[in-house]
Amino acid sequence: MPSKLAAPRGTQDIFPPQTGRWQELEARIAALARRYGYGEIRTPIFESTDLFVRGVGETSDIVEKEMYTFTDKGGRSMTLRPEWTAPVMRAALQHGLFTQGPQRLYYLGPIFRYERPQAGRYRQSHQFGIECAGYAEPQADAEVISLAWDLLQEYAIGGVTLYLNSIGDKTCRPKYRDALRAHFAPHRESLSADSQRRLERNPLRVLDSKAPEDQALVASAPRLESFLCTDCRAHFEGVKLALEAAGVPYTVDARIVRGLDYYTRTVFEFISDALGAQNTLCAGGRYDQLVGSLGGPDVPAVGFALGLERFLWAIESAGTSEEARREGVQAIAIGSQALQALLPLVTGLRRKGAGPVFIDYGDRKLLAQLKIADRNNARYALILGENELAAGSIVLRDLVTRTDRPLPFGKDTLEALGELKG
Repeated sequence: MPSKLAAPRGTQDIFPPQTGRWQELEARIAALARRYGYGEIRTPIFESTDLFVRGVGETSDIVEKEMYTFTDKGGRSMTLRPEWTAPVMRAALQHGLFTQGPQRLYYLGPIFRYERPQAGRYRQSHQFGIECAGYAEPQADAEVISLAWDLLQEYAIGGVTLYLNSIGDKTCRPKYRDALRAHFAPHRESLSADSQRRLERNPLRVLDSKAPEDQALVASAPRLESFLCTDCRAHFEGVKLALEAAGVPYTVDARIVRGLDYYTRTVFEFISDALGAQNTLCAGGRYDQLVGSLGGPDVPAVGFALGLERFLWAIESAGTSEEARREGVQAIAIGSQALQALLPLVTGLRRKGAGPVFIDYGDRKLLAQLKIADRNNARYALILGENELAAGSIVLRDLVTRTDRPLPFGKDTLEALGELKG
């Protein structure tokens, strides 16, 4: 007997009514991005592996441990998209978008990472993200952060804190890396295996460690703020001033770093206290050297990524998810004659486009069909049976108030129904 087929571990199927929640969130995201002046960009699901090695960084966890990489039939190394920023910048370079001036772009779609599945995190997950490229000014950082803040406010997710930090740039960060190595090196053997590996290659990543054995050393590590150069310090102050002007509260946290090598200066995370250990809803920062590392000109940029699965989970955890609104019509035919007579009306309603129109073609009793209407979350039912046919009428039932209203059945029925609301 063949084994039972199932979705791969770390993936999920999304189907009605859950897809309705996804569509509603995606529609709100698109509307919010448009209000901020961002246009959507779509890139291939797979890219050259070299794009992520050069863009994300060889020392990142993504490149070292998490990428789905394969060799295609032409012998080329390809990788399923593990993050969006490098592909978006690659596309902007390839199509000459930067020659047109600064770019405000947003994306919405799947990423793929081989990691241990956990609450709100999958091997195929979905991200919404913003890339604001071409502005070196701190106000651009605040714009991107404000957009994320507005989305969180739209859904009234409580217990959310914005944590903010600066990790400097190529001028001041090397001195800080040296200071971190000097701090951690005498205690190397007591660090976790991941932190020992990161210490030589990218010591800032040790600050991001969640391993219990690392926490005391991380807490006593030197703070980057004292190493910031004049320009980075001024930029960070500018970001804070712009956030205050936008009414976005923040907390400076020296431990906030990002796991990808391309980040410079501003980094940030939105944390929710409703999610337990996996509590990061959105994270991002500035990456002024990424475009240059991909072979393009120096283009300053800032952005963020937000995981849709975790965001929807936060909405449920916070109790702010709304019950799906009833809409549309369930056409109910009792008997084969009624079914045949009802088909033109169903076609007319669908072409009119007033809302979803459902019909069940099975030979079922009225109670069973009304249960189907409730499952479809229909607002109204149109009921046609032998008695209605004989009387030349059809029953319009309000499925919220459970009240009936007879209407003439015939060529004028579609007009009599008017614009069914709800």
